[in-house]
Amino acid sequence: MKCPFCGDQESKVVDSRHSDDGLSIRRRRECLACQRRFTTYEIVESLPIVVVKRDGTRQAFDRDKIFNSMLRAFDKRKVDSADLERITTEIEQVIQNTLEREVSTDKIGEMVMARLKPIDEVAYIRFASVYRRFQDVNSFIHEINQYLGENKE
Repeated sequence: MKCPFCGDQESKVVDSRHSDDGLSIRRRRECLACQRRFTTYEIVESLPIVVVKRDGTRQAFDRDKIFNSMLRAFDKRKVDSADLERITTEIEQVIQNTLEREVSTDKIGEMVMARLKPIDEVAYIRFASVYRRFQDVNSFIHEINQYLGENKE
């Protein structure tokens, strides 16, 4: 690691600590040439993910879209925003851990629905109604019946 003070390449790690979110490591280093200390952060390199929409267009992955869509599903319902943030982070990590650089909105929607189902049935149905684009009442009733059938088992 290059020293920001003298430019020397040699330094030693004096202290390492995990960040609060567990996604990075803070390292205190000491330059072997000038003995000054500086801080570096180590994070996992994330490659850009492209989302393929239903119409075939592509756009950069945006975790805020997942969070906001769940927030809309929970409109006027009790939910801890930390739970939604945790779900968003889980989904982002699952996508990052695959070796694929493209993911479909269908796959993202299924991951969201799988995580909403055990938390709140109304939010699940709301999200499903938008995600699955129900065209009529029958398709909506079919989804509710399917949900109820899965929960009886």
